[in-house]
Amino acid sequence: MNSLAEPVVRLRDVSLHYGKTQALSGITQDIPGGCMVGLIGPDGVGKSSLLSLLSGAHRVQQGTVEVLGADIASKAHRDQICPRIAYMPQGLGKNLYPTLSVEENLQFIARLFSQNASERRRRIDDLTRSTGMYPFLARPAGKLSGGMKQKLSLCCALIHDPDLLILDEPTTGVDPLARAQFWELIARIRRQRVGMSVIVATAYMDEAQGFDWLAVMDEGRVRATGTPAELLARTHCDSLESAFISL
Repeated sequence: MNSLAEPVVRLRDVSLHYGKTQALSGITQDIPGGCMVGLIGPDGVGKSSLLSLLSGAHRVQQGTVEVLGADIASKAHRDQICPRIAYMPQGLGKNLYPTLSVEENLQFIARLFSQNASERRRRIDDLTRSTGMYPFLARPAGKLSGGMKQKLSLCCALIHDPDLLILDEPTTGVDPLARAQFWELIARIRRQRVGMSVIVATAYMDEAQGFDWLAVMDEGRVRATGTPAELLARTHCDSLESAFISL
C-alpha cells in the first residue's frame, strides 16, 4: 500500500444515533484510498453504521462525511458519486431478488446504470466466468448456496466498475472454503481494477490479517489505525485478536 495514498474517505466529528442508542461517537479519521481497508471489531461496535454513512444509505446526522472528495450529505454530490460506489449490505444476498435468476438479477442492475445490451452481455459474461457463476445463469438467486449468493451479490456490486467497493461482513454465515474463495476473487478483481478502493467490515481477525490498513473500532469510536504489522508491533502481540483486546 502506498502510505501517501489520497484518502478515499474523510470523517470529521461524525456521530450517529438510533433513538437513545449512540452508534458512532465523534469520529475524525481519514481512510486511505487505492487499498484494502478493514474495519475490525465484534458486532455492535459501529462498523455497519459507519459503512451505511459512507455508502449514502443513511443520512448524516452530525459531522462531515466526504467520500471520493464529495460531501455525501449534499444531494447534488450524492447524485454525482453514488454511481461510483458499490455497497454490499450485511446478510446473505440482501441486494438480490430471490425469484429472479442469476442472469435476470445482473441484467436488472446493469440497466439501472444505463448499460446497453452489448455492454451488459460483456460485463455479465466476464463477471460470472471470473466468479464461477456462469453455469448457473438460469438458476433463481433464492436457490443458490450462501457462498454463491455472495458471489452473485459481488457481481451485482461490480457490474458498473465502481471506484469504491464497500463490503459489510461479506463472509458471515459462509463456510470456510467459500470464505477463502471469496477473498481470492476480491484479490483477482483488485489486480484487474488497479486503484479501486475497498472498505470491509469484518469480525474475522484472520481475514483482517490480509488487509492493507485497519481501523480498530469499539463503542462507536476508532481506537487505533495502521497496517496489521503496525498494530501487532504497537501492542507487542502475536495475533490481531490479542492486539484488539489490548487496544
